[in-house]
Amino acid sequence: MEPGKTPLALAAEIERNVLAALAEDIGSGDVTALLTPANRRSQGTVICREEAVLAGQAWFNACFSHLDPSAKIIWMAQDGDLIKAGQTLCEIDANTRALLTAERAALNFVQLLSATATTTRAYVDAVRGTKAHIVDTRKTLPGLRLAQKYAVTCGGGKNHRLGLYDGLLIKENHIIAAGGVVPALERARAIVHGIQNGVFIQIEVETLTQLTDALDAGATMILLDNMSLDEMRAAVSLTAGRAALEASGGVNLKTVRSIAQTGVDRISIGSLTKDVNAIDLSLRHSEA
Repeated sequence: MEPGKTPLALAAEIERNVLAALAEDIGSGDVTALLTPANRRSQGTVICREEAVLAGQAWFNACFSHLDPSAKIIWMAQDGDLIKAGQTLCEIDANTRALLTAERAALNFVQLLSATATTTRAYVDAVRGTKAHIVDTRKTLPGLRLAQKYAVTCGGGKNHRLGLYDGLLIKENHIIAAGGVVPALERARAIVHGIQNGVFIQIEVETLTQLTDALDAGATMILLDNMSLDEMRAAVSLTAGRAALEASGGVNLKTVRSIAQTGVDRISIGSLTKDVNAIDLSLRHSEA
């Protein structure tokens, strides 16, 4: 997924997200919007109250187009842009009732997704100049996974597996159940061999001994779980480019650069999508 791009899978998800959001908010009808005449039109201007990275335009637009197909929205910024406090994001011309009804759901999407993009950009900036990429996890808000993963790309991050169907991640309990690193990898390869959609295999290790076992077994993607900086540096040296190394656990803005400087290829961070502080936006109305 890329900022500003809406492949078919994402377009379908936007439709699903927006219809669900409008249904839960409107229910049997917006009774407050009935205070305004049915045929009146109004303008609205969305202002960002704090510095942020914009994400979620397609969700915002869909909220209005579902309620007023004639609604016109002019954007002054694009997904992925850094927005200053006080900056105008867009101007809307729409039926007044539709504008009032769609407002909350539309703003909710942009506030949430811009928050994910903004947090991601902070981490991306923190590791700039190193080889490490910032990647997301499956710790997303229920029902909004593709939306949040899209927002991560708006912030300059990269997507890990989208779900349990497109990547096989062998974790501690899987290793124990399979009888060790080597048999777990062998079983994983047998499973993936029969799948046609390009499922990747990654194995989690907690010690350098497990790392060596994984490398000897031909692992090409390895997750270093909660290792110290010294252990990560040793892991990079032992691996010597034979596999992509991902660091996970104990990552925050104070620690991420030190982790990146160990030489790992990727750093996965659940808080990109899990700990969300919505961006402050406001929508001002004026009549046509």
